[in-house]
Amino acid sequence: MTKRAEREQARRLRLDGLTYGEIAAALKVSKSSVSLWTRDLPHPTTPGQKLDARMAGLKRYFDLRRVRVTAERQAEKQAWADVIGELSERELLIAGAVAYWAEGGKAKPWRPTEHVVFINSDPGMITLFLAYLRAVGVTPDRLRLRISIHESADVEAASRYWSALLGVPVDRFQRPTLKRHVATTQRKNVGEDYHGCLVIGVLKSAGLYRRIEGTRWAVREAHTV
Repeated sequence: MTKRAEREQARRLRLDGLTYGEIAAALKVSKSSVSLWTRDLPHPTTPGQKLDARMAGLKRYFDLRRVRVTAERQAEKQAWADVIGELSERELLIAGAVAYWAEGGKAKPWRPTEHVVFINSDPGMITLFLAYLRAVGVTPDRLRLRISIHESADVEAASRYWSALLGVPVDRFQRPTLKRHVATTQRKNVGEDYHGCLVIGVLKSAGLYRRIEGTRWAVREAHTV
């Protein structure tokens, strides 16, 4: 192989990412010759650098994809919300009763107490149920509000959160219920976004409880096959 051919081959190998030593061994020439022939070419990345660059590219791709998918999901949800529109009073009565039957306390054969107690951590569910209570004529003085939260959480911050959401002074809340922290449990509901659950109790609510159950019966009968 001529020196010119060796030089051209060395440059091709350098562009393919080989090191001076690898090129010298492949062409059986000195590393100084390889350096002289290829010093103007970009320095090749190491395997580690190539992997880092690939991982960075993948991260950028998935970050952009996550943003796009999130926007698409939100747009789809908003489109359906627009289709539903504002709930009529009848629809609110149904929605509130069904929400209660999913998340509220129920009378049992062994405990037939009919008392309305609703508990949830989702602010949307809480505001829905409070709207339902207003629709059925429950006045604020009949409400008993209490936070149920893990003892390892920031109880004061949670109190401020629910107070701001509902527009109710913190001193209106009853003493919080603290759930014992178990160190071996891998909890996911942690951090600044964790506000515990809000418990809504309604005084003198036996009649309201029967009304909720009656609504549930109507919904069940309407969809019985």
